[in-house]
Amino acid sequence: MSISERISKQLQQVLAGDPWYGSSVYTIIERISFEAAYEKPPGSVHNVAEIVLHMVAWTEEVMDRMNGLPSGVPTSGDWPETGKPDEQKWQNYVEDLKLVNVNLIGIIQKFSEEQWIEPTLDERNSDSGIGVTYEELINGLVQHHIYHSGQIALLNRIING
Repeated sequence: MSISERISKQLQQVLAGDPWYGSSVYTIIERISFEAAYEKPPGSVHNVAEIVLHMVAWTEEVMDRMNGLPSGVPTSGDWPETGKPDEQKWQNYVEDLKLVNVNLIGIIQKFSEEQWIEPTLDERNSDSGIGVTYEELINGLVQHHIYHSGQIALLNRIING
């Protein structure tokens, strides 16, 4: 199995498959009502809609990096504003998350084996190796998706009991 196939399969498993740790990202998000998406329980920094937009923004940023652009904050911002609660906007946010991940999987599947070990245009100092490789970049995004889907599941449990 190529690196592209393995990474693509791993991302798809986390997004819509049956990951060993529990529900997939999309399964968790699809349980969220429009009302719950915008509710911010006491002590919470973000609501579900904000977290989903954050996930969209960082997936877009990863796609930019995969396309050779230097690392930075997503063009839409780290935590894009959701605006006023709106049921159609919520549905659009969920669809946007799915669409950006479909696009990312397309990029992943076209990456050559040699490209995966190349460093991204990232100025981090990864133990003096500077940046991270493209493989590490995607693995980081997978971890990011898992982390935030856990937050969403917990917020939903707090809101709905």
